[in-house]
Amino acid sequence: MNGNNSQIAEQARALLGATKDFTANMANLSALIYQNTADINWAGFYIFKNGKLVLGPFQGKPACVEIENGKGVCGLCAKSAKTVIVPDVHKFPGHIACDCASKSEIVIPLFKTDGTIYGVMDIDSPKEDRFSQQERELFESLADILTRACGGFN
Repeated sequence: MNGNNSQIAEQARALLGATKDFTANMANLSALIYQNTADINWAGFYIFKNGKLVLGPFQGKPACVEIENGKGVCGLCAKSAKTVIVPDVHKFPGHIACDCASKSEIVIPLFKTDGTIYGVMDIDSPKEDRFSQQERELFESLADILTRACGGFN
């Protein structure tokens, strides 16, 4: 990330505090991540609807509209309810390539207050092995800030 992690988290809290609207908050958070993270080519959200992940707000090139639960990196994240970091997407079995320039990916689950999956936050990079443990912690904290700002997605 450009700048330090506490500044990014603080910006997210301020930016997302004005409304509980899911779409507006996801749009602003994807823009904040996209503008403040070096070497990424996509940042956005997929929302779990009717057993599939459906494209939500994002920054970057056009993306896959629906992803089956358990398929690709996003589907694995949603099914396992755990953050997934893939250092080289070309070595990930079943990777869904929306942008052929992507080489690494991190996907963070978004939880409702009842603990079920609401969706995922997905960030791609054109560099292999792009995402560190420190960034994982930051992105997970941003996902938590988003959940709280949206009232737990209820």
